[in-house]
Amino acid sequence: MPASSGSFDPVAPESLSEESVAAAVAAALAAITAAADLPALKQVRLDHAGDRSPLALANREIGSLPPSAKADAGKRIGKARGQVRAAMEQRQLVLEQERDEQVLRQEAVDVTMEYHPFGRGGRHPLTTIQERMADIFVAMGYDVVDGPEVESEWHNFDALNLGPDHPARSMQDTFFVESADSGLVLRTHTSPVQIRTMLDRPPPIYMVAPGRVFRTDELDATHTPVFSQIEGLAVDRNITMADLKGTLDHFAEALFGAGLVTRLRPSYFPFTEPSAELDLQCFVCRGASTQDGGAPCRTCSSEGWIEWGGCGMVNPRVLTACGIDPQEYSGFAFGMGLERTLMFRHGITDMRDMVEGDVRFTRPFGLEV
Repeated sequence: MPASSGSFDPVAPESLSEESVAAAVAAALAAITAAADLPALKQVRLDHAGDRSPLALANREIGSLPPSAKADAGKRIGKARGQVRAAMEQRQLVLEQERDEQVLRQEAVDVTMEYHPFGRGGRHPLTTIQERMADIFVAMGYDVVDGPEVESEWHNFDALNLGPDHPARSMQDTFFVESADSGLVLRTHTSPVQIRTMLDRPPPIYMVAPGRVFRTDELDATHTPVFSQIEGLAVDRNITMADLKGTLDHFAEALFGAGLVTRLRPSYFPFTEPSAELDLQCFVCRGASTQDGGAPCRTCSSEGWIEWGGCGMVNPRVLTACGIDPQEYSGFAFGMGLERTLMFRHGITDMRDMVEGDVRFTRPFGLEV
């Protein structure tokens, strides 16, 4: 096979001709001018300045030219690609400026308009109803007293006439701290605050004790292991059940509306004697659902009454344990759950809503003080 002649000049590719290069430049400039936004310009860059663009493919063909033709073709392609690149950069500056101006127009803020920088929140309704209930008793001359949530068994059980074998002392109902023989429990009621008050001050005593209590209940729609109570105590000379009934009637009226009354049903509690269950007249139907022709009431299940709490005269053994002479003084005590009261007042059906911390539950109650 004969050797190739050094003077042989292959035919130059058509893509390297002046006409083809000029056409590629013209097409690129037209596409750049037509690009209306930055995404469109990005696509133009890929089509006319990318690795598969006409000018990039033509640049690859330079290697097939003889040495004498490479310089001229290289200058022609380089000038064309530089022209396209300059037009691309200029168009990008223009489009970026238009984008920024559009963003400023769209995000402009009228500082003269009224605005609320923070959404209105809400205090937890358990807090507000606890304060409301305490305020009612403060107006009657009672003191609001607090006490520790970790209590000794003596304050939580023994002083309240709950003997060593009482079922409430078992681990099934009580959270013991460390172990069952530690002598320390998470209080199961706020009654220990009453015991501490009677130990610390002489009669007459008029006090209420709101606060959290703890029992080993499962969390469901009507139970929670951590809930709130308010308990009241009055110790003075000549205190009777009539004083208890009048106090609770006034409390119910102040909390649920004028004319609402309570009733007492005989019951048993170790720390009161006699003892009673406290029923609240249904504040929705006011007992009308029990009458002939009365509309059914979902709140009280058409019974006319709602169980609210427990009460009674302080057991003389409790007074004696606290160093108070039951021959000289008598007293009454009562207690009810705040969650249950809140469910009554606002028609809440699931107790879990109160403990899950969802602002959608608390916000409707507002910032009541």
